[in-house]
Amino acid sequence: KKMPKLGLSDLIDFTSTLQILSAAGISIIESLLFIENDAAKLKIRLCAGELRRQIMNGGTFAGTVAKYPEQFGQVYIGLVKAGEDSGELEKTLNRLLELLAKQEAIRSKVIGTLMYPVFVILLAVFIVIVMLVFVFPVFKDMFDSMGMQLPFITRILMDVGLFLKKNWPIIPVAIFGTFFAISFLFKWKPSRWRIDDMVLKIPKLSDLIQYSNFANFISVMQVAYDAGIPILECLYLANMTLTNHTLAVRVEDAAVRVQQGQHLSAALRATRTMPKMILFMIATGEQSGRLGD
Repeated sequence: KKMPKLGLSDLIDFTSTLQILSAAGISIIESLLFIENDAAKLKIRLCAGELRRQIMNGGTFAGTVAKYPEQFGQVYIGLVKAGEDSGELEKTLNRLLELLAKQEAIRSKVIGTLMYPVFVILLAVFIVIVMLVFVFPVFKDMFDSMGMQLPFITRILMDVGLFLKKNWPIIPVAIFGTFFAISFLFKWKPSRWRIDDMVLKIPKLSDLIQYSNFANFISVMQVAYDAGIPILECLYLANMTLTNHTLAVRVEDAAVRVQQGQHLSAALRATRTMPKMILFMIATGEQSGRLGD
């Protein structure tokens, strides 16, 4: 059955309520019934109701959640399964809540960082369109009457402005087409992978991409490791959070190295992907036997 799409804040609300009820000793079915009846948002109530019905028909909580990867994500599903298998679902829900809160904080910081430059770019585009369509054509007759020979670039801009003024419907079509093309480039895998590789070569932007990706990566690694999941499975779950394809491929190489017997820190260092401080902390944790910390 189709389940409504849950945003990150919805998932936090759902998990928070479930964790509180679980900590109070309430069974999973009664907890889901409570959420179904009393959650503030309709889609959370619908989600809880569908999960409850399937569990009552003989499913497990982890198995039922696993049927909806678009709503919960593979990381959420994997950690819930680990918690249920180990009999520590309550602790796992608490770890998941911390993880989701960290991811929301990271996302808010990234959005906040990008909001100003995006606003400046959009404002610049708007000003250029206004200049071309309304300002440049006004001066054309004046320059023509004076018989002045304008620079080549200025003449081009004048002609573009007059063309856009006569064919103004092109402007919204062009804007829509540009947004559609950019959206397509970011969704089509070959172009998206190429863009992912290119942004890692741009100074400052590459730092933002790396730190935002690996902040989520390390958070999932820590939660999974503390839940008792084997290190290879931890890498697999954490790798799912990497939105940059190039970084994800390099970490997959690290997983192969770990499978072949290398230490985690050495395998990650060989990929030349992670910031040195992260590698240093992982190596220290391995040597001291406190990798989770």
